[in-house]
Amino acid sequence: MERSHGTGEAENFARLMRELKERAGLSYGVLARRLHTSTSTLHRYCNGDALPVEFAVVDRFARACGASAREAVELHRAWLLADARRRAGAEPARLAEPARLAEPGATVVVASVSVPEPEPEPEPGPGVRGPWYRRRVVVFGAVGATAAALAVTVAAVAVGGWGAAPAVSAPPAASASASGSAAPSPSASASMAEPPPGSGSLSGSLSGSPQASAPASGPGSPPASRPGSSAPAPAPVPIKAAVRSHVWAAGCDHAYLIERGPGAVPAPPVEADAPAWAAVQRAVHAGTQIVEVTVHGTGAGMGAVVLEDLEVRVAARRTPPAWNVYQMSQGCGGGLTPAVFAVNLDAPRPLVRPVAGNDAGGPVPAPAFPMKVSAAEPVVLRVEATTTGCDCDWSLDLRWTGPSGSGTLRIDDGGGRPLRTSAATGRPVYGYATEQGRWGR
Repeated sequence: MERSHGTGEAENFARLMRELKERAGLSYGVLARRLHTSTSTLHRYCNGDALPVEFAVVDRFARACGASAREAVELHRAWLLADARRRAGAEPARLAEPARLAEPGATVVVASVSVPEPEPEPEPGPGVRGPWYRRRVVVFGAVGATAAALAVTVAAVAVGGWGAAPAVSAPPAASASASGSAAPSPSASASMAEPPPGSGSLSGSLSGSPQASAPASGPGSPPASRPGSSAPAPAPVPIKAAVRSHVWAAGCDHAYLIERGPGAVPAPPVEADAPAWAAVQRAVHAGTQIVEVTVHGTGAGMGAVVLEDLEVRVAARRTPPAWNVYQMSQGCGGGLTPAVFAVNLDAPRPLVRPVAGNDAGGPVPAPAFPMKVSAAEPVVLRVEATTTGCDCDWSLDLRWTGPSGSGTLRIDDGGGRPLRTSAATGRPVYGYATEQGRWGR
C-alpha cells in the first residue's frame, strides 16, 4: 500500500473508486472481504489517503462493484497516472538519504512525471496499419469482453481514449532501468559505484535512444556531413519506460536469497518497500523474478510507435550462491493469474514466451507483438523470468519502430546494471513468524 500524498491524480482515482462503490451499494466490510484486504485499507484507498501498489486489487474492486469495461479502463488509466506521480514524488527523498530504509508506502523510481493535456490521436506513422490499431482498447495478456479481464497485472496493457498517459522523463541513454536494485552482481561494470554493505542507496535510469534508420543516399537525399561541419541533432526518442523489478506475485508472494543468517535479517517488507529492503540486505531474487515495464509515447507530434519484439540478453551465468532463502509471505494468492511473457534463463538462448493467464476460471489471452503505443495509450509488459540452475545476469531489449526511425530500448536494473536472478534449489528456506517476531524454518 502506498501513501498517495494528496495529488490531483490520486484524488481523481479515489473519486472513481467511491463512485463505483456507492453505485454498487456495498459496504466497506463486504468489499474488503471480497478483495482479501482490511476495511481500513480499502477506506484509505477510497478517501485518497493511500494508493494500491498493484492494479490487481483495483481490478477486483471494479469487478465486485459491477463496473463496465469502459469504467474499468478509465479506472486503470487513473491508477497509472496516480502511481507514476507518486513514484516520481517519492524518489528525491530516497536519493538524499541512501542509508535509510524507505518509509512505508514509498517506491523508488528515478524519474520525473509530466502529464500532458489530452490531444487528438496522431495519424499512424509509416508501417502502422490504421484499422488494426485505431480507436480500440487493447489489453495484451488480459483482454476480455468483460471488465473482469481488464486486470493491470497482466503482461501488457494498452489504454486509450481518456486523455494523456503519464510521461516519465529520462536522460538520453539507451536504457530503461528498474526502480530498485538487488544485490550487485559480479559481472556489473567495474566503473559502477557499488553500494556499501548496509547501504540503502539505489541507482537507476530511464530512457531510450533511437537508432534511426538512415535514408539511402541518392539524388534526392541530403548531402552527408562534411568534416568540420556540425553533426545533425539526433532524432527525439519516441518512447519512454518505467521499470519495476521487485514485483511480487499477487502482491505478496516472493523469495530472496540472502547471505546473512536469520538472526541478522529484519522482518519482511511490504512489496512497495522491497527495493530498499533488498538493497540493504544485498538480496538476490530467488528462483523467479517478475519485471513490469510501462511503456508510452513521448507526446503530441511524435506519431504512433510500434513495439515489435522483446529479446533476452544473458550477460553471465554463475554457480548459485550457497545462501539462505527468505520467503516474503507464508502463503497468499487469489483468483487472478496474470498472463505474462515467460523467460527460461537456463535455456542456451532464452526467448520470451507468451503465456496465457486465468481469471476466476476464465482464460486471459496470452500477450503478443506487435502493438502500438502513444502518449494516450500506455502499455504494461509483464515478464516472469525463472531459473533452477544458474545465478544469472540478464536484461531485455525492446525493439520499436516509429516515424523517426527504429531503435532498441535496453531494460535493466539501473545505471546499466543487469537484472539478477539466482536458482535456490536445495537451499534452507525461512518464513517469518509474526507472532514470535523472528524467522523460522
